[in-house]
Amino acid sequence: MTASVASNLEQVKEQINLACEKVGRHPEEVRVVAVTKYVSTERAQEAVEAGLIHLGENRDEGMTEKYEEIGDKATWHFIGTLQTRKVKNIINQASYIHSLDRLSLAKEINKRASKPVKCFVQVNVAEEESKHGLSADEVVPFIQALEEYPNVQVVGLMTMAPHTDDEKVLRNCFKDLKKLQQEIQTLNLRYAPCQELSMGMSNDYQIAIEEGATFIRLGTTLVG
Repeated sequence: MTASVASNLEQVKEQINLACEKVGRHPEEVRVVAVTKYVSTERAQEAVEAGLIHLGENRDEGMTEKYEEIGDKATWHFIGTLQTRKVKNIINQASYIHSLDRLSLAKEINKRASKPVKCFVQVNVAEEESKHGLSADEVVPFIQALEEYPNVQVVGLMTMAPHTDDEKVLRNCFKDLKKLQQEIQTLNLRYAPCQELSMGMSNDYQIAIEEGATFIRLGTTLVG
């Protein structure tokens, strides 16, 4: 029998509390995005009823289908690679886009959005060939170039850590993203406050929290 989302959430909250306690953070600083991309609309609905208001989808069809049922009861996060031609399909549903990594995408978001969209710039900190995102040294010039797109608001940075059990590798990846975020904050860019860090998934979210994550993206651990 599959565990209920509510009971999974209780366990996740315990882990969040422990990780925050370890480094002197407040659990309220960490927002949980329930990644519902592999589950049914009913299971996503269950997540909302359990008190999870942030839902993450990585395909436009998946987001549209669940949005039709759940609507504004949830805050929607687009967390996958976003093709430029698909922007129009999700732009009025997604409050956050976690995968901004090229100017052509920024241009399309700017054109299609009726109001500023909260975007995370995706950084491939570990420089893995299999992953999307900018390399660390491309981030600042990229963000500076976003000034001409008023509907793109850079709220933070996002990364996916390597899939490994090596805690040191994970920690370094998250530390590097935090360092980069602080560097951007010092630029005081009106359109890029860059206060958030979207990092940490089911296998590594405790470490991500210890290193400063403000949004964690959990699928398996929460909804299966």
